[in-house]
Amino acid sequence: MSIRFTAKARRGLAAWALAVGLAVGVAGCGGSTGNDKKPQSSASASKGGTSAPSPQEGQSDQPLAELKGQDGLLLQVTSAQRDSGGFVTVNGTLKNDGSQNLLIPAALSGNETEITKNGPSLGGATLVDSKGKKRYYVLRDTEGRPLTTTGLGTLRGGETLPVFMQFPSPPTDVTEMTLQLPTFSSATIQISG
Repeated sequence: MSIRFTAKARRGLAAWALAVGLAVGVAGCGGSTGNDKKPQSSASASKGGTSAPSPQEGQSDQPLAELKGQDGLLLQVTSAQRDSGGFVTVNGTLKNDGSQNLLIPAALSGNETEITKNGPSLGGATLVDSKGKKRYYVLRDTEGRPLTTTGLGTLRGGETLPVFMQFPSPPTDVTEMTLQLPTFSSATIQISG
């Protein structure tokens, strides 16, 4: 029995290490072609009056989708990228569109005990494949912690917070999915990669 427990623990540790490595790899990936130039300073880009995104940003100024939540909370999805490790990482910005401080609802963590015991997060998010009739839940490590932004608390009026969620990858022919988050409207997003 202890051999079985040890083997199970080793597999869990290996899966956790793989998930952490993939998350770090995804976060560190850039689309550099070698001929990109660094800007003189980050403040000088906004002084000219017109604000055009630089090639280094790698994102359009229009979000893929906007999900509206309670009390002026807004989730702007900026990318949904499929990677070769079998994951889809959804990145975005959580914004308090109001002027008052706002406590991020605990409902965003979902209602699974395994996730909620790890604190406030976006663990209740799902991706839905309407054609394939499948729902994909946020991935978790072997300790039950969701692979998403955690430690959510209060957002001041007008404040933004970068967020991410990682899901299992649907089949490669599925490129359009619906992102659902408790207390928010749902939205269709395009998966790239």
